[in-house]
Amino acid sequence: MGRVLLSASAVALCASAVNAGGIERSAQSVALLFEEGNYIEFNMGRVKPEVSGTQMFPYPSAAFVGADSGDMTENYNTYSLGFKLKVNEKLDFALIVDEPIGADVSYPMTGYLYGGSTADVNALATTALLRYKLPNNFSVIGGVRAIKTSGRVHLFTGYDMQTSSETDFGYVVGVAWEKPEIAARVALTYNSAVSHKFDATEVAGGFTFDTEFETDIPQSILLEGQTGIAKDTLVFGSVRWVDWSAFDISPYMYTNAPSNHFKDALVSYEDDTITYTLGVGRRFNQNWSGAVFVSHEAGTGGYAGNLGPTDGATALGLAATYTRDNLKITGGVRYVMIGDTKTEVPSAFLGGQCPNQDCGTFAEFEDNTAIAFGLRVGYSF
Repeated sequence: MGRVLLSASAVALCASAVNAGGIERSAQSVALLFEEGNYIEFNMGRVKPEVSGTQMFPYPSAAFVGADSGDMTENYNTYSLGFKLKVNEKLDFALIVDEPIGADVSYPMTGYLYGGSTADVNALATTALLRYKLPNNFSVIGGVRAIKTSGRVHLFTGYDMQTSSETDFGYVVGVAWEKPEIAARVALTYNSAVSHKFDATEVAGGFTFDTEFETDIPQSILLEGQTGIAKDTLVFGSVRWVDWSAFDISPYMYTNAPSNHFKDALVSYEDDTITYTLGVGRRFNQNWSGAVFVSHEAGTGGYAGNLGPTDGATALGLAATYTRDNLKITGGVRYVMIGDTKTEVPSAFLGGQCPNQDCGTFAEFEDNTAIAFGLRVGYSF
């Protein structure tokens, strides 16, 4: 039972869509380490978000009030590759290549003030993991993670910034317990923050500057588990905390421009996020199994950034797996209801004359959604 159901539940847990801050694209699951024997898999996804808002602030004139931003997110693809090797009866090794974060922002020219603004973040992570089995069904997990990241932004004000491509390292540690007879497993893992120091080229006021700034891809904790509850039926779930309040993109010239009275970051988040997932998987016969799941990330309230106007999400998903001999093919779909939010008026528009550094609402983003499709092909050998 466990082997067939695991493939469906894993895709349900990992299906990518709009998540925390609008830039997270991988949950860093260690489920690959628990595949039987030697195993390799390839994953691909297609995500189609639709995020739009309405301008509420009369700048530069009252004619802008009510302007529709249009869909400011672009469709994107995600890919990952995983390889697991059974070294011996006690030791397993896994190598995972995925895209932990990313952004594809493009405001169309609709009369909305931010029209023409764009932002892109690209990242590729390579994670090497070891799992060592202890007595009483316990095991310890450890590994190292390298992330290569770059980004660029263009704002309607004429400000441009492009970073260097930087590769830096973090680590993974964890512990797990399992009882294969009932397909039960619990794994708790910690991913450290990865600190980047970027060289940047900034264009502001018609002048070009070579600058530097630092950004942390935040630390996270993931608790994931599953257990059989009846013949051919499995319940699974996860809880994930991410330290998004530590994420900050503050290029030097942008942050220290005379018009940036409060030295606001280009991108930052006030609060951390916790995402909950719960689902049920069932094997229908020797070849077919499926899973349904729901996930929820509560909104944090307050203002969202104009380059990431989302706040929490609730998602519903389905996955089905076909197994034949050593081959497993899984397809999944996820529908995401993105949390409503408001963005804040930049302090420059009011000359920094904002009570308690609150410049009021710039735009409202409501009733936005995303749909994600995923495909996984796995082979045991």
